[in-house]
Amino acid sequence: MNERLRMQRGMGPEIVAIGGGTGLSTMLRGLKNYTEKITAIVTVADDGGGSGVLRQDLGMPPPGDIRNCLLALANTEPVMSELLGYRFSEGILKGQSFGNLFLAALNEISPSFDVAVRRMSEVLAITGRVLPVTTEDVNLEAEFENYTRVVGESKIFQCKKEQDCRIRRVRLLPSHPKALEETLEAIRRADMILLGPGSLYTSIIPNLLVGGVAEAISESDALKLYVCNVMTQEGETEGYSAADHIRAIFHHSRDRLFSLCLINSAPIPKEICERYAAEGAAPIVCDCGACEKLGVETIEKPVSLVCGEKVQHDPAALAQEIFSIYSDLGAMRIAD
Repeated sequence: MNERLRMQRGMGPEIVAIGGGTGLSTMLRGLKNYTEKITAIVTVADDGGGSGVLRQDLGMPPPGDIRNCLLALANTEPVMSELLGYRFSEGILKGQSFGNLFLAALNEISPSFDVAVRRMSEVLAITGRVLPVTTEDVNLEAEFENYTRVVGESKIFQCKKEQDCRIRRVRLLPSHPKALEETLEAIRRADMILLGPGSLYTSIIPNLLVGGVAEAISESDALKLYVCNVMTQEGETEGYSAADHIRAIFHHSRDRLFSLCLINSAPIPKEICERYAAEGAAPIVCDCGACEKLGVETIEKPVSLVCGEKVQHDPAALAQEIFSIYSDLGAMRIAD
């Protein structure tokens, strides 16, 4: 990296990105090219897959989403990234990620999970920081519109398919767990706060249910932007428009928690849409009028790319648009 670019990144704004899953890590890959001052705040409500196994066996917070964000921000040799992303294919470790095991080992020799995450950050020489939103043992409960309830993030998908109705509300058990103080301090210091992209009910909203997080965002003077998913998600948001996503977030936190929403405008190829349609998913519709009634201005930009048979956010295009928005609106806020 040349010295001029390094200086520009060092002088970049303080960015806080809140979420989980692959959506957050995808965005982080692009953001780190614009600023070194990134704090990723990550949900710890996952209880499925390899993360769920380690959580059950070792009594630790789920490492998967944290690992993905660490790797996205890593500045290390390719072989190290490949190693930490490696997933065993045979034996008792089948399906488990080496990165998860590495973080689990660090957790065993550290006084707390957040310290373990910080130590792994040092090993990977990451740009910025990755913080668990809380270090408490939490589970996610979903209540559907027919009042059926299910506990466990990994069970929500199947239960929603069986109930064939929308999710009415999600909550954390125990309710209002204590936030990591560093996460609240990062929100207070932020120049720009990003929510998403990611699974609405299982990656984004759980962060807002941790004690003090929604309040800190609401009270912040930072520029606040919701990055809407490109597609609706099977088992969570079938049939949702952009306004439906915003309405759900406000319902679980506070009205007008943010005032801007970035939505993809790049066309999705017909054959890709057909594959998603078979699963009940579709491109998210930008219903600008409904969003405006919620107090949210929509910004439509081409920020997606096709990867194999799937469509996702383009890390480079997304980061470029985010920083363009900050350049246009964030500087005006500072001037005011």
